[in-house]
Amino acid sequence: MSAASTTASPVDEAPRAAISIAILAFSAFLIVTTEFLIVGLLPALSRDLGVSISMAGQLVTLFAFTVMLAGPFLTAMLAHLERKRLFITILLVFAAANALAAVADNFWVLAIARVIPALALPVFWGTASETAGHLAGPEHAGRAVSKVYLGISAAMLLGIPLGTLAADALGWRGAFGALAVLSLMMAVAMGVWMPHVARTARVDFARQARIFTERFFVANVLLSILVFTAMFTGYTYLADLLERVAGVAPAHTGWWLMGFGAVGLLGNWIGGRAVDHSVLKATAGFLVLLAIGMAALVPLAHAGLVFCLALALWGIANTALYPVCQVRVMASVTHAKALAGTANVSAANAGIGLGAVLGGMTIDGLGVAYLGYVAAAVAVLALLAVPVVGRLAPQTGSAVRVP
Repeated sequence: MSAASTTASPVDEAPRAAISIAILAFSAFLIVTTEFLIVGLLPALSRDLGVSISMAGQLVTLFAFTVMLAGPFLTAMLAHLERKRLFITILLVFAAANALAAVADNFWVLAIARVIPALALPVFWGTASETAGHLAGPEHAGRAVSKVYLGISAAMLLGIPLGTLAADALGWRGAFGALAVLSLMMAVAMGVWMPHVARTARVDFARQARIFTERFFVANVLLSILVFTAMFTGYTYLADLLERVAGVAPAHTGWWLMGFGAVGLLGNWIGGRAVDHSVLKATAGFLVLLAIGMAALVPLAHAGLVFCLALALWGIANTALYPVCQVRVMASVTHAKALAGTANVSAANAGIGLGAVLGGMTIDGLGVAYLGYVAAAVAVLALLAVPVVGRLAPQTGSAVRVP
């Protein structure tokens, strides 16, 4: 069967395309929620599986490092496949992995259930927005892509608190079970409503990979690793910090994380506008706010409204740095921007994994009360790296405005 015969016309099938894009957006929400859900479940997992909170935190590291290492290569290898079948397969993989997590009776089975979807997540992330634009047609491609990214952003901001609330109501196994059922439903919905999409040409990965020889690009990728390490040294264990330091009841932790995510929407909005002026200055500014918010959290743990303000400052800076880092890395090159974006996703996951390790070591060695200080110190280190990165910017031809 030819590609032409299996490709839907955006004009003739506009309603069907709109439904397909909505399914892609909700699928993106489920897939990214699967990655970040574990953060809100760590205290419950630690208690039920009989492992330390720092050991449970390594499930975050495992997922993140798998995405980091496999993402660019698997995306390059699989992006040319027919997208409908590719997405259905990915959703079925997520359904099976979440089902396995729901019945896991020990830490190691749960670890396997985390590795499997981590292999598929970057492939979906790297191809979903492009597919949405194709389905919508050139005139509506921008809106379609924004809808898919809305699903991804919603998962980053709300996936953890929603999972925590679900775990409180259903147990952590029930939270994974719900994700399994929803993933299966989306696979079925995609099979029914999504039209076939023509295959794309294989990516010449070797040619695009030349950006890894550019010092400014590599420096920006390394800066992203530092930034995300700072963010997730504290964020990975935020639920535990709220319970053990701030005295928040386990049944209320999900609502606090929901507030953290809701405030983060403001950070996402501010960050999206700050990058229009200077991405490096925006990076530096939000790192300052991040360090202050994280360092102030424990001293203000019982200060009522002031504690909430410190947590809000952390939430705003934490969420703003997602789009800031993505734009900063992609703007550091003049070609192969898609690969640059994927490289930033890998860098972010490297930082997520390192942050989970560093946070776990801090809890084991110093105690959870020191978590904010160590995370703030890493943020300051990233802040000091910003002007060093700026000095590597090309004098001409760069899309980045440097300080």
